[in-house]
Amino acid sequence: MAKQKQEKFVSEITPRDTDFAQWYTDVIKKTDLVDYAPVRGCMVMKPYGYAIWELIQKDLDRRFKETGHQNVYMPMLIPESLLLKEADHVEGFAPEVAWVTMGGGEQLTERMAIRPTSETMFCTMYSKWVQSWRDLPMKYNQWCSVMRWEKTTRPFLRTAEFLWQEGHTIHATAEEAEQETMQMLHVYRDFLEQICAVPVICGRKSEKEKFAGARATYSVEAMMHDGKALQAGTSHNFGTNFSVPFDIKYLSKEGKQEYVYETSWGVSTRMIGAIIMVHGDDRGLKLPPHISPIQVVILPIASHKPGVTEKSEEIRQALINAGLRVELDDRDASAGWKFNEWEMKGVPVRLEVGPRDIENGVVTYVRRDTLEKATLPIDGLADALKALLEDVQSNMLTQARAFMDAHTTIAHNLDEVVAGANGGFALASWCGETECEEHLKADHAITTRNMPFDQSDLPTETCPICGKPAKYKIYFAKAY
Repeated sequence: MAKQKQEKFVSEITPRDTDFAQWYTDVIKKTDLVDYAPVRGCMVMKPYGYAIWELIQKDLDRRFKETGHQNVYMPMLIPESLLLKEADHVEGFAPEVAWVTMGGGEQLTERMAIRPTSETMFCTMYSKWVQSWRDLPMKYNQWCSVMRWEKTTRPFLRTAEFLWQEGHTIHATAEEAEQETMQMLHVYRDFLEQICAVPVICGRKSEKEKFAGARATYSVEAMMHDGKALQAGTSHNFGTNFSVPFDIKYLSKEGKQEYVYETSWGVSTRMIGAIIMVHGDDRGLKLPPHISPIQVVILPIASHKPGVTEKSEEIRQALINAGLRVELDDRDASAGWKFNEWEMKGVPVRLEVGPRDIENGVVTYVRRDTLEKATLPIDGLADALKALLEDVQSNMLTQARAFMDAHTTIAHNLDEVVAGANGGFALASWCGETECEEHLKADHAITTRNMPFDQSDLPTETCPICGKPAKYKIYFAKAY
Protein backbone atom coordinates (compact mmCIF):
# COMPACT_ATOMS: atom_id res chain seq x y z
CA MET A 1 0.00 0.00 0.00
CA ALA A 2 2.84 2.38 0.89
CA LYS A 3 4.52 1.74 -2.46
CA GLN A 4 1.24 2.43 -4.29
CA LYS A 5 0.95 5.77 -2.52
CA GLN A 6 4.53 6.63 -3.48
CA GLU A 7 3.94 5.74 -7.11
CA LYS A 8 0.79 7.86 -7.13
CA PHE A 9 2.64 10.76 -5.53
CA VAL A 10 5.37 10.97 -8.13
CA SER A 11 2.82 10.84 -10.96
CA GLU A 12 0.55 13.55 -9.59
CA ILE A 13 1.49 16.48 -11.82
CA THR A 14 -1.24 18.58 -13.39
CA PRO A 15 -1.07 18.23 -17.21
CA ARG A 16 0.52 21.28 -18.88
CA ASP A 17 -2.34 21.85 -21.26
CA THR A 18 -4.93 21.64 -18.46
CA ASP A 19 -3.42 24.32 -16.19
CA PHE A 20 0.08 25.44 -17.08
CA ALA A 21 0.53 27.58 -13.95
CA GLN A 22 -0.44 24.68 -11.70
CA TRP A 23 1.78 22.33 -13.70
CA TYR A 24 4.71 24.66 -13.04
CA THR A 25 3.97 24.81 -9.30
CA ASP A 26 3.58 21.03 -9.11
CA VAL A 27 6.89 20.45 -10.88
CA ILE A 28 9.04 22.76 -8.80
CA LYS A 29 7.58 21.37 -5.57
CA LYS A 30 7.52 17.67 -6.41
CA THR A 31 11.04 17.71 -7.87
CA ASP A 32 12.36 19.31 -4.69
CA LEU A 33 13.80 22.39 -6.40
CA VAL A 34 12.48 24.93 -3.92
CA ASP A 35 10.29 25.47 -0.91
CA TYR A 36 8.37 28.52 0.17
CA ALA A 37 10.13 30.73 2.72
CA PRO A 38 8.49 32.31 5.80
CA VAL A 39 9.20 35.69 4.17
CA ARG A 40 6.55 36.99 1.77
CA GLY A 41 7.46 36.40 -1.87
CA CYS A 42 10.73 34.61 -1.12
CA MET A 43 11.83 31.08 -1.88
CA VAL A 44 14.27 28.62 -0.37
CA MET A 45 16.38 26.96 -3.04
CA LYS A 46 16.93 23.35 -2.06
CA PRO A 47 20.05 21.39 -3.05
CA TYR A 48 18.72 20.14 -6.41
CA GLY A 49 17.54 23.61 -7.45
CA TYR A 50 20.65 25.36 -6.20
CA ALA A 51 22.87 22.86 -8.01
CA ILE A 52 21.35 24.03 -11.31
CA TRP A 53 22.18 27.63 -10.37
CA GLU A 54 25.75 26.61 -9.48
CA LEU A 55 26.19 25.12 -12.95
CA ILE A 56 24.77 28.28 -14.54
CA GLN A 57 27.08 30.40 -12.43
CA LYS A 58 30.16 28.28 -13.21
CA ASP A 59 29.72 28.43 -16.98
CA LEU A 60 28.79 32.11 -17.15
CA ASP A 61 31.58 33.10 -14.78
CA ARG A 62 34.05 31.41 -17.10
CA ARG A 63 32.62 33.30 -20.07
CA PHE A 64 32.78 36.63 -18.24
CA LYS A 65 36.43 36.12 -17.32
CA GLU A 66 37.29 35.05 -20.87
CA THR A 67 35.88 38.39 -22.06
CA GLY A 68 38.04 40.35 -19.65
CA HIS A 69 35.73 40.87 -16.66
CA GLN A 70 36.64 40.61 -12.97
CA ASN A 71 34.40 39.81 -10.03
CA VAL A 72 33.83 42.29 -7.21
CA TYR A 73 31.29 42.68 -4.44
CA MET A 74 29.35 45.79 -3.46
CA PRO A 75 27.37 46.49 -0.25
CA MET A 76 23.75 45.42 -0.26
CA LEU A 77 22.59 48.66 1.42
CA ILE A 78 22.40 51.79 -0.73
CA PRO A 79 21.86 55.26 0.81
CA GLU A 80 18.72 56.93 -0.49
CA SER A 81 20.74 59.94 -1.66
CA LEU A 82 22.59 57.74 -4.16
CA LEU A 83 19.38 56.38 -5.68
CA LEU A 84 18.09 59.94 -6.12
CA LYS A 85 21.06 61.02 -8.25
CA GLU A 86 19.65 59.54 -11.47
CA ALA A 87 16.02 60.63 -11.78
CA ASP A 88 14.75 58.08 -14.33
CA HIS A 89 16.47 55.26 -12.47
CA VAL A 90 14.93 56.00 -9.08
CA GLU A 91 11.52 56.63 -10.61
CA GLY A 92 11.61 53.24 -12.34
CA PHE A 93 12.57 51.34 -9.20
CA ALA A 94 10.80 53.34 -6.48
CA PRO A 95 7.68 51.10 -6.27
CA GLU A 96 9.82 47.99 -5.71
CA VAL A 97 12.39 49.29 -3.22
CA ALA A 98 12.57 47.77 0.25
CA TRP A 99 13.88 50.23 2.83
CA VAL A 100 15.87 49.85 6.05
CA THR A 101 15.01 52.62 8.51
CA MET A 102 16.34 51.27 11.83
CA GLY A 103 19.83 50.19 12.87
CA GLY A 104 19.63 48.22 16.07
CA GLY A 105 17.24 50.27 18.17
CA GLU A 106 18.06 53.62 16.56
CA GLN A 107 16.38 55.48 13.72
CA LEU A 108 18.75 55.93 10.80
CA THR A 109 19.49 59.48 9.72
CA GLU A 110 19.11 58.35 6.09
CA ARG A 111 17.03 55.50 4.70
CA MET A 112 18.94 52.62 3.19
CA ALA A 113 17.63 50.74 0.17
CA ILE A 114 18.18 46.97 0.05
CA ARG A 115 19.74 46.87 -3.40
CA PRO A 116 17.22 46.44 -6.20
CA THR A 117 20.24 46.76 -8.55
CA SER A 118 23.69 48.25 -8.09
CA GLU A 119 24.19 50.92 -10.77
CA THR A 120 24.36 53.74 -8.24
CA MET A 121 26.83 51.93 -5.98
CA PHE A 122 29.12 51.06 -8.88
CA CYS A 123 28.92 54.63 -10.16
CA THR A 124 29.91 56.00 -6.75
CA MET A 125 32.98 53.76 -6.65
CA TYR A 126 33.90 54.34 -10.30
CA SER A 127 33.93 58.09 -9.66
CA LYS A 128 36.64 57.44 -7.02
CA TRP A 129 38.65 54.88 -8.97
CA VAL A 130 38.92 56.49 -12.43
CA GLN A 131 41.60 59.09 -13.04
CA SER A 132 42.82 58.85 -16.61
CA TRP A 133 42.36 57.01 -19.89
CA ARG A 134 44.92 54.46 -18.65
CA ASP A 135 42.36 53.22 -16.08
CA LEU A 136 39.82 52.34 -18.77
CA PRO A 137 37.98 50.19 -19.46
CA MET A 138 36.87 48.94 -16.06
CA LYS A 139 34.90 45.72 -16.53
CA TYR A 140 33.45 44.33 -13.31
CA ASN A 141 30.78 41.79 -12.42
CA GLN A 142 29.22 40.74 -9.15
CA TRP A 143 27.28 37.66 -8.08
CA CYS A 144 24.78 38.57 -5.40
CA SER A 145 21.10 38.73 -4.44
CA VAL A 146 18.77 41.67 -4.91
CA MET A 147 15.47 42.66 -3.37
CA ARG A 148 12.48 43.97 -5.30
CA TRP A 149 9.17 44.15 -3.47
CA GLU A 150 7.08 42.49 -6.15
CA LYS A 151 3.30 42.41 -5.72
CA THR A 152 2.85 39.05 -7.44
CA THR A 153 5.48 36.36 -7.05
CA ARG A 154 6.23 32.90 -8.42
CA PRO A 155 9.35 30.84 -7.62
CA PHE A 156 12.24 31.51 -10.01
CA LEU A 157 10.15 33.71 -12.30
CA ARG A 158 9.48 36.61 -9.96
CA THR A 159 10.42 36.70 -6.27
CA ALA A 160 11.05 39.46 -3.77
CA GLU A 161 14.65 38.30 -3.36
CA PHE A 162 16.50 36.52 -6.13
CA LEU A 163 20.03 35.56 -7.13
CA TRP A 164 21.68 37.10 -10.15
CA GLN A 165 24.80 38.50 -11.64
CA GLU A 166 25.16 42.13 -12.69
CA GLY A 167 27.98 43.33 -14.87
CA HIS A 168 28.94 47.01 -14.78
CA THR A 169 31.52 48.46 -17.13
CA ILE A 170 32.84 51.90 -18.04
CA HIS A 171 34.58 52.89 -21.26
CA ALA A 172 36.31 55.83 -22.88
CA THR A 173 34.06 56.02 -25.95
CA ALA A 174 30.44 55.48 -26.95
CA GLU A 175 31.61 52.95 -29.55
CA GLU A 176 33.37 50.80 -26.94
CA ALA A 177 30.30 50.86 -24.67
CA GLU A 178 28.01 49.76 -27.50
CA GLN A 179 30.45 46.99 -28.44
CA GLU A 180 30.44 45.79 -24.82
CA THR A 181 26.64 45.85 -24.69
CA MET A 182 26.36 43.74 -27.84
CA GLN A 183 29.12 41.35 -26.81
CA MET A 184 27.44 40.49 -23.51
CA LEU A 185 24.03 40.12 -25.15
CA HIS A 186 25.53 37.52 -27.47
CA VAL A 187 27.24 35.79 -24.52
CA TYR A 188 23.77 35.35 -23.01
CA ARG A 189 22.29 34.14 -26.28
CA ASP A 190 25.03 31.56 -26.77
CA PHE A 191 24.77 30.37 -23.17
CA LEU A 192 21.00 29.99 -23.29
CA GLU A 193 21.01 28.15 -26.60
CA GLN A 194 24.11 25.98 -26.22
CA ILE A 195 24.01 25.23 -22.47
CA CYS A 196 20.33 25.57 -21.54
CA ALA A 197 18.99 24.44 -24.95
CA VAL A 198 16.65 27.45 -24.88
CA PRO A 199 16.32 29.29 -28.23
CA VAL A 200 15.91 33.05 -28.01
CA ILE A 201 15.25 36.10 -30.11
CA CYS A 202 17.62 39.05 -29.71
CA GLY A 203 16.80 42.69 -30.21
CA ARG A 204 16.33 46.15 -28.81
CA LYS A 205 13.64 47.06 -26.31
CA SER A 206 11.22 49.90 -26.96
CA GLU A 207 11.59 53.18 -25.08
CA LYS A 208 8.70 52.14 -22.85
CA GLU A 209 10.24 48.76 -22.00
CA LYS A 210 13.88 49.75 -21.62
CA PHE A 211 15.68 49.73 -18.27
CA ALA A 212 15.15 52.78 -16.10
CA GLY A 213 18.03 55.17 -16.81
CA ALA A 214 19.35 53.39 -19.90
CA ARG A 215 20.01 54.95 -23.29
CA ALA A 216 19.17 51.61 -24.87
CA THR A 217 18.25 48.15 -23.58
CA TYR A 218 18.71 44.90 -25.50
CA SER A 219 17.19 41.58 -24.51
CA VAL A 220 17.07 37.86 -25.19
CA GLU A 221 13.47 36.60 -25.20
CA ALA A 222 12.48 32.95 -24.85
CA MET A 223 9.14 31.29 -25.57
CA MET A 224 7.61 29.10 -22.88
CA HIS A 225 5.42 26.07 -23.59
CA ASP A 226 2.25 28.12 -23.04
CA GLY A 227 3.38 30.56 -25.72
CA LYS A 228 4.26 33.37 -23.31
CA ALA A 229 7.55 35.23 -23.52
CA LEU A 230 10.12 35.31 -20.79
CA GLN A 231 12.83 37.96 -20.78
CA ALA A 232 15.82 35.73 -20.03
CA GLY A 233 18.58 38.36 -20.01
CA THR A 234 19.22 42.03 -20.68
CA SER A 235 22.14 44.23 -21.67
CA HIS A 236 21.97 48.01 -21.21
CA ASN A 237 23.89 50.89 -22.76
CA PHE A 238 23.72 53.85 -20.38
CA GLY A 239 25.79 56.23 -22.46
CA THR A 240 26.59 59.07 -20.05
CA ASN A 241 23.22 58.97 -18.26
CA PHE A 242 24.88 57.88 -15.02
CA SER A 243 28.38 59.26 -15.44
CA VAL A 244 27.14 62.86 -15.63
CA PRO A 245 25.13 62.92 -12.35
CA PHE A 246 27.82 60.83 -10.61
CA ASP A 247 30.64 62.91 -12.13
CA ILE A 248 32.60 59.95 -13.49
CA LYS A 249 35.31 61.63 -15.57
CA TYR A 250 38.71 60.68 -16.88
CA LEU A 251 41.66 62.63 -18.27
CA SER A 252 41.89 61.81 -21.99
CA LYS A 253 45.10 61.37 -24.01
CA GLU A 254 44.52 64.93 -25.22
CA GLY A 255 44.49 66.21 -21.65
CA LYS A 256 40.71 66.88 -21.50
CA GLN A 257 38.26 65.84 -18.79
CA GLU A 258 35.73 63.50 -20.42
CA TYR A 259 32.73 61.58 -19.10
CA VAL A 260 32.90 57.78 -19.28
CA TYR A 261 30.36 55.66 -21.13
CA GLU A 262 28.71 52.96 -19.04
CA THR A 263 26.98 49.59 -19.52
CA SER A 264 25.32 47.00 -17.35
CA TRP A 265 23.99 43.51 -18.07
CA GLY A 266 22.48 40.70 -16.04
CA VAL A 267 20.69 37.37 -15.78
CA SER A 268 19.10 35.76 -12.76
CA THR A 269 17.59 32.59 -11.32
CA ARG A 270 14.74 33.36 -13.73
CA MET A 271 16.80 31.27 -16.17
CA ILE A 272 15.87 28.17 -14.18
CA GLY A 273 12.20 29.00 -14.67
CA ALA A 274 12.84 29.23 -18.40
CA ILE A 275 14.53 25.81 -18.47
CA ILE A 276 11.59 24.28 -16.61
CA MET A 277 8.89 25.83 -18.81
CA VAL A 278 10.62 25.32 -22.16
CA HIS A 279 11.57 21.67 -21.70
CA GLY A 280 9.31 20.16 -19.03
CA ASP A 281 6.45 17.82 -19.87
CA ASP A 282 3.63 16.00 -18.09
CA ARG A 283 6.16 13.66 -16.48
CA GLY A 284 7.97 16.61 -14.84
CA LEU A 285 11.34 18.18 -15.49
CA LYS A 286 13.42 17.55 -18.60
CA LEU A 287 16.90 18.94 -17.99
CA PRO A 288 19.49 19.57 -20.72
CA PRO A 289 22.62 17.52 -19.94
CA HIS A 290 24.92 20.56 -19.80
CA ILE A 291 22.90 22.07 -16.97
CA SER A 292 21.65 18.95 -15.18
CA PRO A 293 23.11 18.34 -11.68
CA ILE A 294 22.84 14.60 -12.39
CA GLN A 295 23.52 13.60 -16.00
CA VAL A 296 23.24 9.84 -15.53
CA VAL A 297 21.40 7.87 -12.85
CA ILE A 298 22.25 4.20 -12.37
CA LEU A 299 19.53 1.84 -11.14
CA PRO A 300 20.55 -1.68 -10.10
CA ILE A 301 17.83 -4.17 -11.13
CA ALA A 302 17.39 -7.23 -8.91
CA SER A 303 20.20 -5.94 -6.73
CA HIS A 304 19.82 -8.94 -4.42
CA LYS A 305 21.33 -11.13 -7.11
CA PRO A 306 25.09 -11.74 -7.10
CA GLY A 307 27.27 -9.12 -8.77
CA VAL A 308 24.58 -6.51 -9.55
CA THR A 309 25.45 -4.08 -6.77
CA GLU A 310 29.18 -4.47 -7.34
CA LYS A 311 28.90 -3.94 -11.10
CA SER A 312 26.67 -0.90 -10.63
CA GLU A 313 29.24 0.68 -8.30
CA GLU A 314 32.05 -0.16 -10.72
CA ILE A 315 30.17 1.59 -13.54
CA ARG A 316 29.41 4.60 -11.32
CA GLN A 317 33.07 5.10 -10.44
CA ALA A 318 34.20 4.72 -14.04
CA LEU A 319 31.71 7.35 -15.22
CA ILE A 320 32.69 9.77 -12.45
CA ASN A 321 36.34 9.31 -13.38
CA ALA A 322 35.38 10.20 -16.94
CA GLY A 323 33.96 13.53 -15.75
CA LEU A 324 30.24 12.75 -15.78
CA ARG A 325 27.82 13.75 -13.01
CA VAL A 326 26.42 10.42 -11.81
CA GLU A 327 24.03 9.15 -9.12
CA LEU A 328 23.67 5.50 -8.05
CA ASP A 329 20.20 4.84 -6.70
CA ASP A 330 20.42 1.75 -4.51
CA ARG A 331 17.49 2.66 -2.25
CA ASP A 332 15.09 -0.01 -1.10
CA ALA A 333 12.17 0.95 -3.36
CA SER A 334 10.47 -0.56 -6.37
CA ALA A 335 12.04 -0.12 -9.80
CA GLY A 336 8.83 1.47 -11.10
CA TRP A 337 8.83 4.08 -8.37
CA LYS A 338 12.46 4.93 -9.08
CA PHE A 339 11.77 5.19 -12.84
CA ASN A 340 8.98 7.67 -12.19
CA GLU A 341 10.98 9.72 -9.72
CA TRP A 342 14.05 10.14 -11.91
CA GLU A 343 11.93 10.89 -14.96
CA MET A 344 10.13 13.52 -12.90
CA LYS A 345 13.46 15.03 -11.81
CA GLY A 346 14.48 15.30 -15.45
CA VAL A 347 17.75 13.35 -15.39
CA PRO A 348 18.87 13.08 -19.04
CA VAL A 349 19.87 9.39 -19.07
CA ARG A 350 18.84 6.45 -16.89
CA LEU A 351 20.95 3.29 -16.83
CA GLU A 352 19.51 -0.03 -15.72
CA VAL A 353 21.98 -2.69 -14.62
CA GLY A 354 20.52 -6.16 -14.14
CA PRO A 355 21.81 -9.76 -14.12
CA ARG A 356 20.98 -10.30 -17.79
CA ASP A 357 22.60 -7.01 -18.78
CA ILE A 358 25.80 -7.97 -16.97
CA GLU A 359 25.76 -11.41 -18.58
CA ASN A 360 25.50 -9.81 -22.03
CA GLY A 361 28.10 -7.12 -21.28
CA VAL A 362 25.66 -4.24 -21.73
CA VAL A 363 23.56 -1.75 -19.82
CA THR A 364 20.05 -0.65 -20.70
CA TYR A 365 19.57 3.09 -21.10
CA VAL A 366 16.51 5.34 -21.31
CA ARG A 367 16.72 8.87 -22.70
CA ARG A 368 14.60 11.44 -20.88
CA ASP A 369 14.06 13.59 -23.97
CA THR A 370 12.57 10.86 -26.18
CA LEU A 371 12.03 7.99 -23.69
CA GLU A 372 13.91 5.80 -26.17
CA LYS A 373 15.13 2.55 -24.59
CA ALA A 374 18.13 0.61 -25.88
CA THR A 375 21.43 -0.91 -24.77
CA LEU A 376 25.08 0.15 -24.76
CA PRO A 377 28.18 -2.03 -24.30
CA ILE A 378 29.82 -1.72 -20.90
CA ASP A 379 33.17 -1.56 -22.68
CA GLY A 380 33.65 2.05 -23.75
CA LEU A 381 30.50 3.09 -21.88
CA ALA A 382 31.77 6.49 -20.74
CA ASP A 383 32.56 7.67 -24.27
CA ALA A 384 29.28 6.29 -25.59
CA LEU A 385 27.35 8.11 -22.87
CA LYS A 386 29.14 11.37 -23.58
CA ALA A 387 28.09 11.11 -27.22
CA LEU A 388 24.56 10.19 -26.17
CA LEU A 389 24.33 13.16 -23.80
CA GLU A 390 25.49 15.51 -26.57
CA ASP A 391 22.77 14.09 -28.80
CA VAL A 392 20.18 14.66 -26.06
CA GLN A 393 21.44 18.24 -25.65
CA SER A 394 21.25 18.92 -29.39
CA ASN A 395 17.83 17.31 -29.75
CA MET A 396 16.36 19.36 -26.90
CA LEU A 397 17.48 22.58 -28.57
CA THR A 398 16.11 21.39 -31.91
CA GLN A 399 12.75 20.52 -30.35
CA ALA A 400 12.53 23.84 -28.51
CA ARG A 401 13.46 25.82 -31.62
CA ALA A 402 10.89 23.95 -33.70
CA PHE A 403 8.23 24.79 -31.11
CA MET A 404 9.19 28.47 -31.11
CA ASP A 405 9.23 28.64 -34.90
CA ALA A 406 5.84 26.92 -35.13
CA HIS A 407 4.34 29.44 -32.70
CA THR A 408 5.83 32.57 -34.25
CA THR A 409 3.64 34.29 -36.83
CA ILE A 410 3.85 37.37 -39.02
CA ALA A 411 0.91 39.66 -38.31
CA HIS A 412 -0.58 42.07 -40.86
CA ASN A 413 -3.44 43.54 -38.85
CA LEU A 414 -4.56 43.98 -35.25
CA ASP A 415 -6.57 40.76 -35.17
CA GLU A 416 -3.51 38.80 -36.30
CA VAL A 417 -1.32 40.54 -33.70
CA VAL A 418 -3.76 39.57 -30.94
CA ALA A 419 -4.24 36.02 -32.22
CA GLY A 420 -0.50 35.46 -32.68
CA ALA A 421 0.47 36.94 -29.32
CA ASN A 422 -2.12 34.81 -27.53
CA GLY A 423 -0.35 31.64 -28.62
CA GLY A 424 3.23 32.72 -29.13
CA PHE A 425 5.16 35.56 -30.78
CA ALA A 426 3.62 37.89 -33.34
CA LEU A 427 6.11 39.77 -35.53
CA ALA A 428 4.50 42.92 -36.86
CA SER A 429 5.17 46.44 -38.04
CA TRP A 430 4.97 49.25 -35.49
CA CYS A 431 4.86 53.01 -35.59
CA GLY A 432 7.14 53.37 -32.56
CA GLU A 433 4.54 55.19 -30.44
CA THR A 434 4.15 54.33 -26.76
CA GLU A 435 0.38 54.87 -27.02
CA CYS A 436 0.06 51.76 -29.18
CA GLU A 437 1.96 49.69 -26.60
CA GLU A 438 -0.25 50.99 -23.83
CA HIS A 439 -3.39 50.23 -25.86
CA LEU A 440 -2.35 46.62 -26.46
CA LYS A 441 -1.37 46.09 -22.86
CA ALA A 442 -4.57 47.59 -21.46
CA ASP A 443 -6.95 45.85 -23.87
CA HIS A 444 -5.21 42.53 -24.51
CA ALA A 445 -2.42 42.11 -21.90
CA ILE A 446 0.06 42.04 -24.80
CA THR A 447 3.47 43.75 -24.63
CA THR A 448 6.27 44.48 -27.05
CA ARG A 449 9.28 42.19 -26.53
CA ASN A 450 12.06 43.52 -28.73
CA MET A 451 12.89 44.84 -32.19
CA PRO A 452 15.09 42.38 -34.14
CA PHE A 453 18.37 43.79 -35.40
CA ASP A 454 17.38 43.05 -38.98
CA GLN A 455 14.80 45.72 -39.72
CA SER A 456 14.43 45.03 -43.42
CA ASP A 457 11.17 43.88 -45.00
CA LEU A 458 8.55 45.32 -42.66
CA PRO A 459 5.42 43.10 -42.75
CA THR A 460 3.19 46.12 -43.50
CA GLU A 461 3.76 49.75 -44.40
CA THR A 462 1.46 50.91 -41.61
CA CYS A 463 1.17 50.10 -37.92
CA PRO A 464 -1.60 47.50 -37.45
CA ILE A 465 -2.62 49.12 -34.16
CA CYS A 466 -3.09 52.75 -35.16
CA GLY A 467 -2.69 52.86 -38.95
CA LYS A 468 0.19 55.36 -38.88
CA PRO A 469 3.28 54.80 -41.06
CA ALA A 470 5.38 51.95 -39.68
CA LYS A 471 8.97 52.59 -38.61
CA TYR A 472 10.02 49.26 -37.12
CA LYS A 473 9.18 45.61 -36.91
CA ILE A 474 8.81 44.24 -33.41
CA TYR A 475 7.77 41.10 -31.57
CA PHE A 476 4.54 41.14 -29.58
CA ALA A 477 3.63 38.57 -26.93
CA LYS A 478 2.09 37.97 -23.56
CA ALA A 479 4.81 37.71 -20.99
CA TYR A 480 5.81 36.60 -17.51
